[in-house]
Amino acid sequence: MTGVGIIGPSNWAAVSHIPAIAASPDFDLRAVSTSRRASADAAALKYGVPGFADHRDLIARPDVDLVVVAVPVTGHFDLITDALRAGKMVYSEWPLTTGLAEAGKLAALARETGLRTVAGLQGRYAPEVRHARDLIRAGYLGDVLGTTLVGSGMVWGGEVATHRQAYWFDRAAGANTLTSAALHALDPLHTVLGEFTTVAANLVVGRTETTVAESGRTIPVTAPDQVAIIGTLDSGAAASVYYRGGTSRGDNFRWEINGTDGDLVLTADWGNMQVAPLTLAGGRGSDTAVRPIEVPGGGARTPADGVARLYAALARDLADDTRTVPDFELALRRHRLIDAVERASATGVAQTAALGQGAA
Repeated sequence: MTGVGIIGPSNWAAVSHIPAIAASPDFDLRAVSTSRRASADAAALKYGVPGFADHRDLIARPDVDLVVVAVPVTGHFDLITDALRAGKMVYSEWPLTTGLAEAGKLAALARETGLRTVAGLQGRYAPEVRHARDLIRAGYLGDVLGTTLVGSGMVWGGEVATHRQAYWFDRAAGANTLTSAALHALDPLHTVLGEFTTVAANLVVGRTETTVAESGRTIPVTAPDQVAIIGTLDSGAAASVYYRGGTSRGDNFRWEINGTDGDLVLTADWGNMQVAPLTLAGGRGSDTAVRPIEVPGGGARTPADGVARLYAALARDLADDTRTVPDFELALRRHRLIDAVERASATGVAQTAALGQGAA
């Protein structure tokens, strides 16, 4: 049994990591940590484990093997560094950190220590994504010609609920439409179809301000909320990705993959596909339209399901001494892609993005 300590057990971790761990035969929650004594005590009481106001006390516990970092991105670098230097495995929520330089340092530290790491890119484990990948490998589409993915970030719209969430709109905070919503969708795209070799991009701050609902205060927006990326995959297929902040009255997630012999379409009502119930449809040969495809293990899911699948994959890695889950090396490649997209948008010049294959 792998002992888990969670830094930041509120909000996202409460609806994903904690239920996933509770349902797992391979992991056990051993401790939690927050930045304040009162909240640490409340979390300890709620989950029946020791609670700490100093993350170093959680990391130091001998019964904690895996440290989960589930706080805002600006806090990731120091927390992950402390955990790795203490000899603990780390599961970091995505994005790994606020930029490429810090991501490089964390990946280098993970290599130096030899410790297992996990980047929270769980969208690749959705049954519909895996089934689409398997169909393509079996020749359902013939040769893949191209793919188009359009989605909504769901947040990054004209209003945000609380001041605690206002950092989403600050580019320096590291969690925005490009780095979070779009990259959570791009990772499954690359898992299924391969990596970008070149990218061109346009990042636009469409809404220059947003309103915090709890106070009515208006705050400036510096992070791009309109993300357009086009490029060529290493298979030679064309790819077009567009992510918008906020929601759409049309489709909030649609991913179409076109081949010489058929087409596949993945859709969802919610644009953050890593937590959304997906549907898969396809058509080939003489079909004139796509029809739903039954997917083993597919259908409605909770936010904990994708995280649970990632934990299950990590458990298999630990048992079999394999390394298949998205780790800090994969996260570094994804941060390189973000950097290439930002440079392409800033310069108007397509960038090389031959970043290597991700774990399948």
